[in-house]
Amino acid sequence: MSPRTRTLALTAASILAVWMLALGGFAWARHSKITPDRVTAYLASLDFRNLPPAERLRALRKLAAWLNALSPEERRRVRRDPAWAAWLQSMDDAEKGELLELTLPTGFGQMLTAFEQLPEDQRRKTVEETLRRLREDREAAESDGSPAPGSEAELSPELREKMVTLGVKSFMEQGSPETKAQLQPVLEEMQRAMESGRLFRPPRRPRIP
Repeated sequence: MSPRTRTLALTAASILAVWMLALGGFAWARHSKITPDRVTAYLASLDFRNLPPAERLRALRKLAAWLNALSPEERRRVRRDPAWAAWLQSMDDAEKGELLELTLPTGFGQMLTAFEQLPEDQRRKTVEETLRRLREDREAAESDGSPAPGSEAELSPELREKMVTLGVKSFMEQGSPETKAQLQPVLEEMQRAMESGRLFRPPRRPRIP
């Protein structure tokens, strides 16, 4: 083989090796990416109620890590799945509390403090607007045929009033793990709305033709 042919062959082999590595990396990334479907499949694959204690802890921490890799919208998709409701019903209070602690978003404490510093009328507006957006998301999911066994937007009037008058931070400190788990999606949406400033923008005036 001539030097020129040898050089061309080595170059072609190098290019082929790079492409193979790239394709392998792409396939690995696609396989390892956490998606709502992958999380719900994991939930459905395990009978959490009948796992031994050590396995329950491992499964709970794996679930928390996967939830943390999802966007808020993707988390809501997972929570609409019946397998999510089955897991929550199978958890004891300590496990619900640990799952909550492991999946609280960054800056959550600052959001709670900021919420409590708002005037009461602004807190009420924040709660109602948050629940309205969650209700709209649920209705959109239902219209697409997605399962929605329950909704965090269906909080009782008493619970909504406590969130406004007591402040969410105080309520979260005093509430049961079950109540905290119910409130977490509401608080995640509230944090997103407050960080974006959406709740504090004046309403748009209708355009006069």
